[in-house]
Amino acid sequence: MRIGFIGLGRMGGNMVRRLLRDGHEIVAYNRTPEKTREIAGEGAEAAFSIQELVSKLSPPRTVWIMVPAGDATEAQITELMADLSPGDTIVDGGNTNFHDDVRRHASLATKGLRYVDAGVSGGIWGLANGFCLMVGGEREAVEPLEPIFRSLAPADGYLHTGGPGSGHYVKMIHNGIEYGMMQAYAEGFEILHASDYKLDLAAVADLWMHGSVVRSWLLELAGRAFRSNGPDLEHLQGWVADSGEGRWTVQEAIDRDVPAPVITISLLTRFRSRQEDSYGARVLAALRNEFGGHAVKSE
Repeated sequence: MRIGFIGLGRMGGNMVRRLLRDGHEIVAYNRTPEKTREIAGEGAEAAFSIQELVSKLSPPRTVWIMVPAGDATEAQITELMADLSPGDTIVDGGNTNFHDDVRRHASLATKGLRYVDAGVSGGIWGLANGFCLMVGGEREAVEPLEPIFRSLAPADGYLHTGGPGSGHYVKMIHNGIEYGMMQAYAEGFEILHASDYKLDLAAVADLWMHGSVVRSWLLELAGRAFRSNGPDLEHLQGWVADSGEGRWTVQEAIDRDVPAPVITISLLTRFRSRQEDSYGARVLAALRNEFGGHAVKSE
């Protein structure tokens, strides 16, 4: 297939490389032209404006957007709408809120444009291993693009999840689960690290990858991190960001009256990681000192 691709960051660039490797024709555009030139050197056709990208595609066109969710994606879709024609399709592969997908689908439909939301998981390893794709949208919009989805995904790694927004909805919950899994691994390895035993944490992680019920790709990556950074991870700062999907998962749980304590606490722990000195912790220390005379540390 021949498609346009906007956004050549760490994931987007590797997605284009995987598509090129499978024989697809890609017209590539990135806000910074250096990345466009780089991927053109690997076989893509370069475009240095949205208008140029659209002009190099024949109707019905498909343009995949792989830029940060929110304002950046909104601006890109608005710009595209001015140049696309009825029957063309926009695929949003970013970490978009599913409510935005539903709104955009309805808005684009009034102009005869199709909209597909693709939740993408795989990170920087997707080029070699494939990207897990959770795709939402009307069947008549999704089915013509299946050759693209199957090239990007490993075997059995693509699913048409349902109507507009469902792809990003499934990806949102996927990331909420990921938060909980990562937090459990982090707490477990911290206990191991604090123990009186001189444990080789990389070896423990590797051991658990063989026959253990807690084995996973995240655990494999933990072993890799201990080997490359050392067991103390002293070169890393314990500051953890969140992409927004954990927040949306917790909000959805609240809206649906679903108890999700593990995911919620995992999200809040990320917030705590960004505080150099928590005021709440100071209040706790002060209260313990007031009612029990417990020791406090002064600056």
